[in-house]
Order: sequence, then C-alpha cells, then structure tokens
Amino acid sequence: MGEPAVRAAASSYDDLVRAVLDGEFGPDPRGERISVAFTTRQAVRHEGRSGGYRNEVLSLRFGEAVGSCAVEPGELPDGAVEECVGADIAGLLGHERLAVRVAALDAYLMRARPHAPEQGARPFPLPAGTSIEKSRVRARAVVDLIDTEPGATVLVVGVVNSLLEALRARGLRYVPCDLKGGTTEWGEPVRTDALAELDACDLVLASGMTLGNGTFEPLREHALRHDKPLVMFAQTGSAVLPRLIGAGVSAVCAEPYPFFWLDGGPGTLHRYGAAR
Repeated sequence: MGEPAVRAAASSYDDLVRAVLDGEFGPDPRGERISVAFTTRQAVRHEGRSGGYRNEVLSLRFGEAVGSCAVEPGELPDGAVEECVGADIAGLLGHERLAVRVAALDAYLMRARPHAPEQGARPFPLPAGTSIEKSRVRARAVVDLIDTEPGATVLVVGVVNSLLEALRARGLRYVPCDLKGGTTEWGEPVRTDALAELDACDLVLASGMTLGNGTFEPLREHALRHDKPLVMFAQTGSAVLPRLIGAGVSAVCAEPYPFFWLDGGPGTLHRYGAAR
C-alpha cells in the first residue's frame, strides 16, 4: 500500500502565515484567543552520556490544542507568557518575538489540522521507558524517514546524540551543526554555520527549532532549489512543518506537546512524507 500523499498547503512559512490570516485553514484568527500560555524548562544528562543539555519551550493553548516553540534558555523575558494570555492569534502572528509567532501559528494549525491520517499523518507509538530509551526510539523513527543508501552525507542541524547514533547505525556520514557549537558524544566538532555546509551534504536533517531561530527558510529554499531531501524532526512547529511538505520539506516526524522527555509513559509520534 502506498503512503498517503501530502500536498504542500503553502509555498513558504510566510505564505502559510498569510493563508492562516486569510482564513484558508479555519476561523478568522482575529477572533480566536489564546487561553493558556506557559513555559517548560528542562535539564538532562542521560545515563551513560558524558554531557547534558537544557531546553526551554514556550507553549500556547488554543482550545484543546497546544502549540510550541523552543527558545534558548533565559531568552524569554518574565512577561512574555502574560502578554500571550487572552491575546488574539492574529495579533500574536505579528508579535515582535519570533518564538511567540511560531507558537501561535503552531497552536492554530494544531487545532485546524490536527495530526491524523486524513491529514497525511502516520502514527508511530513511542513506548514507555527511561529518557534515553525513549530518545533512542524517537531517533530511529526520525532516521527511518531518510530514504538514502549508506555512505551519504547528512547535514544535521540541531545536534541530538541519539540521532547521530541512529545515523551511524545506518552507515550514514554526517556533519553536525548547532548554534551552540561544542562537540558530539564521540568528540566530533559541531559546526555553527549550517548554511556554509549545505553544498557538501546530500540531504538535510533539521530540528523544528530552526523555525524559532530564523534559519528554517534558507534550509527549505536550498532543498527546494537543489532537489535535496529535507527531513524535519519537530517539537517546535509540529503542526506547521507538515503543511510545507512538497515545498522543500520532504518528511516530518512531528511530536506535539507533551514531549517524550516530560513523561516516562507511552506516547505517539506522527510521521509525514517519505519513509524507507
């Protein structure tokens, strides 16, 4: 049986925002308001790993839907959450902070186009387990969306050691990139300028965090221009990125709030687009 076809709902991120403001996906966002806003902060060091990391995520609730955007820890001012509560979505789509704009768009689309088979999603069960066990299962679910032979070089934008581990198991080479720099679990230097590495790589595997730091559109445009696969793993903008499959994005592993690192119980990922 073939995979569900997913047609691009917009030609770019900005075009998607325009379509939402024009009411093409549902109710006029000028009349829809955010009821709850909150941040989630996490610090982690998996057992057996030499390093750790921190996460901070802004989330907005629109009815039963939650939209999210990761930010650098400490980036959001104390009043950012209060600014969003009770605000209309259209206004938040024009907010001065990119993270607020992305979370608002994600919340709206999460309600208007929830992850479901009729939207092109294929559910992937994430079993209960420790944080490292769930991280590794998620990594395999993401890497299975890469349709290429061993030996290809993957530009990884947003370093997650479990993803690098899964790429190594597939016999794929990679160039790790992250704005934080540093080294991988295996001592490999992490590049900080992903755009400078694009031409040397066969495909791109990128975090949804690129939406929140403004680096997504150059990646999408490069992938579209060079017919290069762009696979996204998304907690940030999990409902946004599937709408751009066919417009430079080739596949998405979407993980809406609550994320795997928040709970030891079972969960569900939603995969769109190509699969091996």
